[in-house]
Amino acid sequence: MLVAYKGRPALAEAEGERVLVRLPEGIQKVRPKDVLVLYVFHPSEAVPSSLAGPGLGREAAKEHLAAAWELLEGETVPFQDFVELVYGAYTPEAICGAFALLQETDLFTWEKERIRARRREEVGELRRRKEEQEAKARAFQEGLEALKRGERVEPFLKEVEALALGKRKDSPVLSALGLPETPEAAHALLLRLGAWRYENPHPARLGLVGVPLTGKEALPPPALPVGPLPEEDRKDLTHLPAFAIDDEGSQDPDDAVYALKEGAGFRLYVHVADVAALVAPDSPLDLEARRRGANLYLPEGVLPMLPLEVTQRLGLGLNPVSPALTFDLLVSEEGELLELEVYPSWVKVVRLSYREALGVEALSDLARLASAFRERRLAEGGIDLSFPEVKVRLEGEAVRILPLPPYESRFWVREAMLLAGYAAAHFALENALPIPFATQEAPEVDQAASLGGLAGMWAQRRRMRRAQLKAQPAFHRGLGLAVYAQATSPLRRYLDLVVHQQIRAFLKGEKPLPREEVLLRVGAAEAVADAVREAERKSREHWTLVHLLQKGYEGMGVLVEKRKGQGVFFLPELGLAVPVALDQDLPLNAEVRLLFVEADLPSLTARFALV
Repeated sequence: MLVAYKGRPALAEAEGERVLVRLPEGIQKVRPKDVLVLYVFHPSEAVPSSLAGPGLGREAAKEHLAAAWELLEGETVPFQDFVELVYGAYTPEAICGAFALLQETDLFTWEKERIRARRREEVGELRRRKEEQEAKARAFQEGLEALKRGERVEPFLKEVEALALGKRKDSPVLSALGLPETPEAAHALLLRLGAWRYENPHPARLGLVGVPLTGKEALPPPALPVGPLPEEDRKDLTHLPAFAIDDEGSQDPDDAVYALKEGAGFRLYVHVADVAALVAPDSPLDLEARRRGANLYLPEGVLPMLPLEVTQRLGLGLNPVSPALTFDLLVSEEGELLELEVYPSWVKVVRLSYREALGVEALSDLARLASAFRERRLAEGGIDLSFPEVKVRLEGEAVRILPLPPYESRFWVREAMLLAGYAAAHFALENALPIPFATQEAPEVDQAASLGGLAGMWAQRRRMRRAQLKAQPAFHRGLGLAVYAQATSPLRRYLDLVVHQQIRAFLKGEKPLPREEVLLRVGAAEAVADAVREAERKSREHWTLVHLLQKGYEGMGVLVEKRKGQGVFFLPELGLAVPVALDQDLPLNAEVRLLFVEADLPSLTARFALV
């Protein structure tokens, strides 16, 4: 018998409850309902070994088809009537010829098991659409040829740029050019065509901004109203010194410190911007900060999680007197926390850079306290990694890479902030406050970590396990602290703000958020924070490579890791680790001169050679 299977004619025969369909690619066994029986051969008829159309010429068949359409326009007829009308007979050859005509024509169409002659206006619409598609195909091909010649075709560039920025997942243009449909391939094509030069796509690719960054764009903060500071009792500490110590050019000072000798120990004041006084849980400001997760610090500028007005009103030292949440701690000479009190306050803060802080006599007790607390942490297994750091800044079209000197004052401030986080965690435990506790398991053992120098710190850092935020406290092995919570940057990190909101609710006698709500906030903020950290890292790498392309580089590198035929060198002046081919056996921590050879912005890779 002759059947229709998947839109084409085929010879078939019954075999039990199945039908064997003979196709050019082989025999398929299908269900009877999957085929339409068109013709059953009489026992006296010879079954052809293959299918072919009738002897009627194709042009003559098309003329008969057009005549049939004129006769049947708008009507539906059985398939057999259609075949007989066109070919004058219903034979296997005529059936095959009819199938071929139906595949080519727009005058007729299948409707279930019958043939419908389309109406004239329907045929006209189909032909109009076909012409449009053909015109688009021609224009697309012409555009591709123009791209291959190096010409800029704006619609094509917009499509490729959308892929480069992560706004779409595919690109017919890249596919037609035989290129991978990836953001990196799109970035490379935009560079080759001159559509991009130094654009940074990474924040946009991660969904944090809407456009590629060149340093000329304004990074918009949230545009939300900020209410007044509530009237409430605050302890007046304006008679005490307080110092906000930060990098030069810092715009969001959210902590200040002061320590003095008291009896056999030290009194430490850590003042933190009282952001929770203006940002209540689930308020519009809180929801926006949660959505953003943290401030986004880029070489191009800062994209804050809160309106600038919040920083302008609460940043410590930006006004003559600032509202703060003060951690008032009594610490022994051995660095043990003896007493703690937390309260809202008024403070008068002096802003200093880390370099300026070195010459301030009033900070001498802070220096001694920091040393004692650090020794205590390290005795508990804490790890102290002081890798050289740089700050990458875009100024106009120039990239500036500024080494951050390892001033002792950085260490003072860091230890004071760790003490405040340690105290915040204790305060939460003592008062059954649900907060996100920061925990970290012990790092993996690595013999290279015992080498010392940059190679030892590199090995240690690579073996560090990622810190986790949990509702239950646990040891933070990296810091050497039994409990810890980040609580000193509520202007910059959303979960620090959550800790402040919980403490503030307790101090005011209000009901804090339950544990489940805190965990939901942790999940939401951490998801965004991962993207923020990745955007910051990749943006620094991007503009560092741009700096190398603009200026070149030859300088000292330290061998921190060995691989097969390669060494990983850390360049302190650039804050960059790069693989370099080794043609000699060098010991770890060896210092050699490296020469920049080339960089690939889309893949964020650079090639250096030994001088």
